[in-house]
Amino acid sequence: MKNLPWYGYIILAVVILGAAFFLYFKPQQAELNRIKVDRQNVEKEVQGLQEKKQQLDKIEAELATLTQTLKELEVIIPLRKETDVILRRVQQMAFDSRLDLVRFTPRGEINREFYSEWPIPMEIRGSYHNLALFFDRLSKFARIFNIDNFTIKALGTQSDELTISSTFTAKTYIFLEEGTETPPVAKPQPKRRAT
Repeated sequence: MKNLPWYGYIILAVVILGAAFFLYFKPQQAELNRIKVDRQNVEKEVQGLQEKKQQLDKIEAELATLTQTLKELEVIIPLRKETDVILRRVQQMAFDSRLDLVRFTPRGEINREFYSEWPIPMEIRGSYHNLALFFDRLSKFARIFNIDNFTIKALGTQSDELTISSTFTAKTYIFLEEGTETPPVAKPQPKRRAT
C-alpha cells in the first residue's frame, strides 16, 4: 500500500467513503426519514385528539347547561304529578287569601304530545280583593297554572268578607318522560235501549 501513487490514495478514500455511505449513512438516513414521518403522523394524531377533546369539553359544558335548565323546568313542569303537594298548596293559598273554597275537584290528566294537562275545577267565595290576592299568589307558585272558564258573580246575600262567587278551572302541567306510555282513552259505550 505504500507503493500506491497519490491518486490511488484518493481512489481508496473514495471507495471507503462510498462503502461507508451506502452501508452506514444511507440506512441511517432512511431510518431518520421514517422516524420523521412517524413523528409527523403522531403530531397529526395528537392535534386531532386535542380538537376532539375541545369538542368533547364543549359538549360536556352544553350538557351541564341543558341539565341545569331541565332541573329548573322540572320545578315548573315536573316529571311526576305531586298531587297531594299541589292540592295542599292551592288550598293553603285560598285560605291565606281569606277565601272560602266551596268546590275543589281535581280531574284526570289530559295527555298531549309531550306533556299532560291536569285540570282542577274550583269554586271560591270571598271578596274581589281576596280573589285578586289568590290569583297573585297562584301566579308566583313554582308550578305553571293557567286559568280557564273563569266566571264571577255577586252573591245574593253579602257580608263584608263574602261579596262574590267565582268558578274557574286551574290547569297545571306534567312533563311526560320518554318511554312513558300514555294510557288509552276509554271510548264511551253506546247506551242500550230498554225493551
